[in-house]
Amino acid sequence: MKKLLALLLLCALVASTSVHAAGRESIHASANDVQPLLPGMPAPAFTVMDKGGQVFNFDPGSMPKPVVLTFYRGGWCPYCNLHLSELRLAEAQLLKMGFEVWFVSMDSPEMLTEGMEGGDFNYRLFSDAGGNATRAFGIAFRLDDKTYRRYISYGVDLEQRSGRNHHILPVPSTFIIGRNGLIRFAYSNPDYKVRLHPDVLLAAARVYLQDADARFIKERQERGKE
Repeated sequence: MKKLLALLLLCALVASTSVHAAGRESIHASANDVQPLLPGMPAPAFTVMDKGGQVFNFDPGSMPKPVVLTFYRGGWCPYCNLHLSELRLAEAQLLKMGFEVWFVSMDSPEMLTEGMEGGDFNYRLFSDAGGNATRAFGIAFRLDDKTYRRYISYGVDLEQRSGRNHHILPVPSTFIIGRNGLIRFAYSNPDYKVRLHPDVLLAAARVYLQDADARFIKERQERGKE
């Protein structure tokens, strides 16, 4: 258990090169320059769109359930598709534990399911084509021109995928947001080939629930003393 908790702590802090808030929401020059939000920080409000093109506004001050929020590069990315497939193994358990499970990419609403294998999932897919949410969480960077042209040669046109010409991508990241609107767990890695393992995510979710239960019991006991 000690090793697991140590691993969770490492995952919560990995790839965070700076804890300073200045410039956090900037579009950074590279994946190595991003400044992800950290555990203990408040989650930002943001606006995204679902696959039907409907606007969805996230308000951290009004959360009926805790949320597991994952940012991925898009349905064109084989590493992202593999990661989403792996997280389906954890999906049922997360939903049973009472979490909402959301995935956000730069793909336009029309492209959200393009390239994804299978459609048997209960998590929610959102489009952040404008980069609102990605910037708010401090994980936005602009793909350099050389890499953009290389992607074009592979048949991946990011402008077509997002409907925008900003060439913004997120550093793949996962956040657990508690019902109080605070981030309780965060994993970001500028190496897009290295993703959060479902077992680690489930362990982090259980730690959050244990802490939440402990706080509830403590608050109830304190109210009883009044």
